[in-house]
Amino acid sequence: MTITPTPEWQEWWAEAAKNSPQNPSQPFEFYCQVPQQLGKGYTRDIEVYPQLWLGISNCEYYDEIQSKRDEGVHPLDFAVLLSGKIRDEFGGQIGEGYTLISGGGIKQKMTCLDSQSQVGISLCMPPELLATFFPTVDGEIPPQLRFLAKANEWQTLLYPKTTTAIQTVAQQIFDCPYHGMTRRLYLQGKVLELMALQLDPFLAEEAGVQPSPRLKNTTIACIYHAREILLSRLENPPSILELAQLVQVSERTLHYGFRELFGTTVFGYLTQQRMKQAEQLLRSGKVSIAEVANLIGYSQPASFAAVFKRKFGITPSECLSGKKNIFGD
Repeated sequence: MTITPTPEWQEWWAEAAKNSPQNPSQPFEFYCQVPQQLGKGYTRDIEVYPQLWLGISNCEYYDEIQSKRDEGVHPLDFAVLLSGKIRDEFGGQIGEGYTLISGGGIKQKMTCLDSQSQVGISLCMPPELLATFFPTVDGEIPPQLRFLAKANEWQTLLYPKTTTAIQTVAQQIFDCPYHGMTRRLYLQGKVLELMALQLDPFLAEEAGVQPSPRLKNTTIACIYHAREILLSRLENPPSILELAQLVQVSERTLHYGFRELFGTTVFGYLTQQRMKQAEQLLRSGKVSIAEVANLIGYSQPASFAAVFKRKFGITPSECLSGKKNIFGD
């Protein structure tokens, strides 16, 4: 079951925060239990450096949560989920193989779906702190990271694939065995390590190192823009050439970028997203198979059915009747 936040939720969280016990030996840490109306577990917010907050969450909700996130000014965030996932309406995902770098700037309105169980780490800070932790010789933000410090522009959202090193450091932060100032010192080091690992593809440019394969940060932003265009035009997508021109990269770069960032071709990604939308529509039980095929851009229901079965292992009619796919999703 999926639920949507109500106005009472803010009051429940405020009440839970007021009643949650705090540890006097951890003066930089704020602990909050999940409101009993929503589930169980806790969140911790720790100011590891001035203006840099570490969030640790271990939450088990009664249901999946679908929330609408409004447009507004956004700080710089990093996030890693050790279990669970969060998906947005544009195809972005945190967890199950993907992390998040959410740049500073203006965030766009979007709907997100949070899984029932979430265990994870997040970092929140003003983008200007990049100049403190990763400075150039003149103390400024490195040029290759300035796309994460936008002011009155749309923020950059990246969902890099996770690595064993990133997961290990996130787990070490979650399992921190220390207390008091030792705990804070330990977490300061681990937070910097986590940021460095997530930013490594961009920081490598400063040292003249060319990881293989890799993309420039400006190109990455173009590829994510291309993805957003595809997601907004699933029924009638642009051609490869048109899409490349819209985001101002070559066709070759577009193909290469999709393989590096999303692990598939442009057409493969388009098909994946179409099938995801098709499955959701069919499971709603409100739309016929022919209507679903038309909505996602297939003029022939038979062609749609063939692709759907290859993807999920069941036919659209079986999905419509409630049968689970063979992959257990």
